[in-house]
Amino acid sequence: MTATAIRPVAVTRRVPVARAYRFELVKLVSQWRIRLLVLVCWVAPALFVAGVSQQSTLPSDTLFGRWMLATGWAGPLVVLGFAGTWALPVLTSVVAGDVFAAEDRLGTWRHLLVAVRSPRRIFAAKALASLTVILMLVAGLVGSSVIGGLLAVGNRQLVGLDGQLLAPGDAAGRVLLAWLCALAPTLALAAIGLLGSVALGRSPMGLLLPPLVALALQVAQMLPLPVAVRLALPGYAFISWNGLFTSPAQLAPLLIGVAVGLVWATLATGLAYLLFVRRDFTNPAYDGSGRRALTVGLLPLAALTALTVGAVAVATPSTGSGIGQEKVERSLATAFAHLYRMQTGQLHRPAVTEAQLRTSAACTKSDGQAAQEGPGNDWRCVVSWHLPGVAVTGTAIYQLDIGPDGRYVADGDGPKEVNGYFLVRTPAGDTPNPLWQFDGNVDLLDTTSKG
Repeated sequence: MTATAIRPVAVTRRVPVARAYRFELVKLVSQWRIRLLVLVCWVAPALFVAGVSQQSTLPSDTLFGRWMLATGWAGPLVVLGFAGTWALPVLTSVVAGDVFAAEDRLGTWRHLLVAVRSPRRIFAAKALASLTVILMLVAGLVGSSVIGGLLAVGNRQLVGLDGQLLAPGDAAGRVLLAWLCALAPTLALAAIGLLGSVALGRSPMGLLLPPLVALALQVAQMLPLPVAVRLALPGYAFISWNGLFTSPAQLAPLLIGVAVGLVWATLATGLAYLLFVRRDFTNPAYDGSGRRALTVGLLPLAALTALTVGAVAVATPSTGSGIGQEKVERSLATAFAHLYRMQTGQLHRPAVTEAQLRTSAACTKSDGQAAQEGPGNDWRCVVSWHLPGVAVTGTAIYQLDIGPDGRYVADGDGPKEVNGYFLVRTPAGDTPNPLWQFDGNVDLLDTTSKG
């Protein structure tokens, strides 16, 4: 009898997710455009903040821009406002919007499947690698803008949106928390990028999807939408971080915005996963499925929007625009009282407390000829206050331009000794009168009566 040699059967093992993740991460960071984005995110904000802080003309039309000469913590917030509008949608588009489509253009799906042997692991590795790069880019924006602001201006107090001075440590915590909250809509845009990259294949529309969605959300936020619709949009956390800089903090709109952004990120990622594991990898000319992208991608997100609008409408008591006369008066009176105390200290006058001032405001919209609610630049307010030992009540006039999101700019309209333009000498240098122009924020969900 002769012995028959039995060849051992080769056992094919699937590549672990961790190994596939490292491979995808190396592929991403080896691209010249990703390296360029990393360099820009870690250098440009510091140069921008430091450069603007040395100029006499500040971006006062940007939230916290008017305080960039006063404290280094204003710069990161200016960068955050710009990032939420333009930078973060572009970053998510370049990173997440092309991570799957690149394989379609290069025709490398067959090789990748042979190496990894699991579409599920490929999806997880690519999604995690994209998330890592996006977090690295956001960390660069935060760190660079903070370092640039602190080195150029210094670690000083920050004036909040209610006029209250925030200690440097408190300001630092709120700035970092604002950036952290902005991650929720960033992840939502990244998930939309993943969904577009999977659903549309090599089509460039997948790459353009996050910026287009972000632009649509920005346009929607400029419209006079009901509060429930405004808060149910996934990009609202790019705006609602403003509420962190009031006392007490306006947390309800912020938490709703963060929750909506995270839900959108979860759903869009799940839809991208379903499309990816069901796609046909044997067709090298695969260019996405329009019908599947509509039924599996667009319709569930539209249903989620309707569901979140209904949930927010039921959970929140505010109706209409959320901008009412009493809210405007209360917000303006509070900000004026805090800034009046600040001006008093800068002019070396006797100190006075908010309780002693007993500040109040009377506001009308369109000279009382229209409904006393809603956004617009036709709000006119008269602020009144009292000084200890002075029988005459002080008054000052302000013109308010209130945006649909509740943010407003108060422009002093006399008397010029109170809210006119003049320079005040401070330890940081000559600065404009703090009561001349200032930013404020109306809490869209606040239902407290004026009392």
